[in-house]
Formats: sequence, C-alpha cells, structure tokens
Amino acid sequence: MGSPLCVSIFLVLSIFIQSSVHGQSLRLEPFGSSQAVETKKTFQDTKTRFLLFEGENDQGCQIRLHHPDTLQQCGFNSSLPLVMIIHGWSVDGLLENWIWQMVAALKSQLAQPVNVGLANWITLAQNHYTVAVRNTRLVGQEVAALLRWLEESVPFSRSNVHLIGYSLGAHVSGFAGSYIGGKHKIGRITGLDAAGPLFEGSPPSDRLSPDDANFVDAIHTFTRGHMGLSVGIKEPIAHYDFYPNGGSFQPGCHFLELYRHITKHGLNAITQTIKCSHERSVHLFIDSLLHTSMQSTAYLCSDMNSFSQGLCLSCKKGHCNTLGYHIRQEWHSKKSRRLFLVTRAQSPFRVYHYQFKMQFFNQIEKPVETTFTMSLLGTKEEMQKIPITLSEGIISNKTYSFLITLDMDIGELVMITLKQENSAVWTNVWNTVQTIIPWGREPLNSGLVLKNIRVKAGEIQQRITFCSENMDDPQLHPTQEKIFVRCDRNSKKLKQKTE
Repeated sequence: MGSPLCVSIFLVLSIFIQSSVHGQSLRLEPFGSSQAVETKKTFQDTKTRFLLFEGENDQGCQIRLHHPDTLQQCGFNSSLPLVMIIHGWSVDGLLENWIWQMVAALKSQLAQPVNVGLANWITLAQNHYTVAVRNTRLVGQEVAALLRWLEESVPFSRSNVHLIGYSLGAHVSGFAGSYIGGKHKIGRITGLDAAGPLFEGSPPSDRLSPDDANFVDAIHTFTRGHMGLSVGIKEPIAHYDFYPNGGSFQPGCHFLELYRHITKHGLNAITQTIKCSHERSVHLFIDSLLHTSMQSTAYLCSDMNSFSQGLCLSCKKGHCNTLGYHIRQEWHSKKSRRLFLVTRAQSPFRVYHYQFKMQFFNQIEKPVETTFTMSLLGTKEEMQKIPITLSEGIISNKTYSFLITLDMDIGELVMITLKQENSAVWTNVWNTVQTIIPWGREPLNSGLVLKNIRVKAGEIQQRITFCSENMDDPQLHPTQEKIFVRCDRNSKKLKQKTE
C-alpha cells in the first residue's frame, strides 16, 4: 500500500467487507419509503448521549432530554451560541482524539465564548457501515429533538446552533436540520468530508444539503474514487464547498509518510495514515481556530486544473472566502459555490497563492521544452529556486499562466530572478541552429525572449508587472539568471537616461 490509490482502495474495501460479512449490499438508495418517519417525533429518551463541556480539558457532562436540571448541572448558558460536534462511523467503538482537540480549540480560542457540546452516538455508529448509515436518520431525529426541547425549556433559538459533523456525522447534521421542523432553520452546519458511500448521487433530502440550515459549508478532502465509491462525497452539498488541493487527496498523507506518523502515533500509525486525508478536513477546521492570524483563503473555480493555472484568484463579487470556523457567512443563491485552495502538509496549513503570467517569444519554429527556477524577493522574506515546469513546449507569442504557492509571507513582491535550468542540451541545439542560420555579429545563446512577467497575489489581490532589468537584452540566456523588477522602476530608469 504505497500510494494514494492503495489507501482509498483499502478504505473502500473495508466498507464492502463489513457489509458483505453481515449479508448487506451497498445500494445508492439507502433509505426506502418504509423508513420514513414523522418530522416531530417525540423522544422520552435518546440513544445518543449529549455531552456539554464546561472547560477545555473535561470529559463532558451529560444533558438528558426532558431533564431541565441537567442543563443547570452541566453549565448550559442559554445566552450563548451552541456548537455541537457530531462524529462519524466507528470501527473500534472509541471516540477519536480529534474530538477533544476540537473541544479544546472551541473553548479556548474564540473571542466570544460558546456552549460546546458533543452528540455521542458511538453505540449506533459502531456497526457495519450500512447499518450505521441507516442510523444517521435516527441520530438526526434525536439531535433535532434536543434542539426543539432547548427552545421549549429555556429562552434559546435554533438560529444560534452550529452543528459540526464529520463523515457520517455531516449527514446526521443534515437530517437534524431537516427534521427539526417549524418555520426557522438551524443557524449553521459544517460538513467535514461528508461520507460518500450510499450518499453520492442521492437527492438532497437523503444527505446534507444547503436546505438544512441558514448557512451550510463543507470541506472535501478525500474524494478519490475507486470501484464506484469514494470515502468522502465529491458533489457539492453546501452553500460553500471547499476542495483543498483539489479535494481528492491531501499532502502528507502518502504511505511514504508512514515513518513520520510512527514517530507521532506509535502503533496507531497505519490507521492514522489510512484515514489521514479523510480526517484532514477536521484538522483544517481546527487549524482555523488555532491560527486566527493565518486564515486560509479559497477561491471560486470550476476545477483544480483551472485553479492550478492560477486562473481563479479573484475575490470580486464574493468569489473567495475563508476556510473554517471564521468563514464569511454570505451567499447569493441556493446554488453551491465550489472553492479551491492549496494547503501545506501540516499545521499551520495556510499558503500564499500567486498567479504568474509569462508571454514568451520563440525565435525558432520548434517548441522549446525547458524548465526554470525562480527566486522571489519580497519586502519581508526571500524564496529561492522555486522549480517551474511548463506543461507544454514553449511556442512563440503565447502567454503561459501557472500557480505558485509559498509557505511563508514574503511581503510585497519587489524582484523576480529567473533561470533557465536544462541548459546543456538546449544550448547545444541552439548553437547548432546558429551555425546553420547566423543571426548577426553577436552570438545568441537562447531562442527565448521574455519581456515581462505579470503577477497576481491572491491573498492581497494585488497585480504587479515585472520587466527585465536589462531592457537592452530581453533574451533568456541558459545558465544565467535574469532579473525582473517592477516596470514602474524601469520606467524611472529609462526617463533618467533620456534626461
């Protein structure tokens, strides 16, 4: 299992095996009409245990439906919002460590305090997958019943509720939103890599959808599909759907990272590696709480291929938003918006996105296959020798656009140094061409001319054009570094020369 392919196949196979052992089949329509239930079903007690956390390190105090004294005992503050975490499918019957990490972050990192709760449905989640899927509706009903009871028992509004559901828990959150009934909706639902099997392609009523709350956001991190299934759902299911690194697989989750995971997780390293991409959605969300000054920005785009060309770094008309807890809660229609971004392999996950546009002039007819390294000097930091490989050969008078991401904030970009790297072969080819077709008295060393580089910084929405520092020689010479500075500086130099 040395590739992302093996990781996703392993998880999908585990779902198939769990189901077949118990004589179940995976169907795309998990909820038959015979399983329909009344929206306002009354519960005297629930199989889901609702816990409330007073501090960031406690193990939770149980709130029991129709027992108002438990609200006071557990320290529920009706004047504060309620953030409720809902976990997903369980193989071992244990609550995962990320739950306590999220509780601690919510209790310690917010400027405005909130009630932090957990819907513990582990007894219903620790079943083979198809049974756990069916149980999501029951748990959704129980969450809805709790929220209705809170409204009836204390002065509390469902609009102050934020459900955070992971994997199957994301769909539990959606069912809670649809089952709660009444004229008003839950305030917000966040789906963290909502489960794909038995939900992909289902109608909105059978999964998390934008209709389930006033505002719904979702983070997709493991949508790589095999055998017709993917661990996380691929299709948009929210007002804003975030696809970090394209959403299919996450950096740092390759099986080659197993050794690093062993040093961190010990004997649990294999399990952690397998679910790394799926759980990354959770850690991206926690990261948004822990690093408030380093929020990740995502951009509206049609797909990751277009985003990788740097074509989607616009923030006009709400075309970008912040990933995680501090998202800007605005939307213009029920239609989902797909947003893309790149992240680092570990926390803090934020990177800085730049679009580079280069218009080359090729002095020979044959397309030039070449690679470059680029160094960027900013007002704060410098990044050296960033590899640049264009996906196709360079032809004349064509603009090439690509995305560069930086792990650090270099400040405002002031200078670019470009170097053509694969010079040995190309120099021999070009020298041969010059021998056959002399171009003038002075020998030329390259067939490529680059007059300027246009840059857009996504995070600050700044556009800058850089021109060759030596305007008398715009050619790219193999093995030699060429410096590009802001064109307004070049204009000043040219003006000084002519005065």
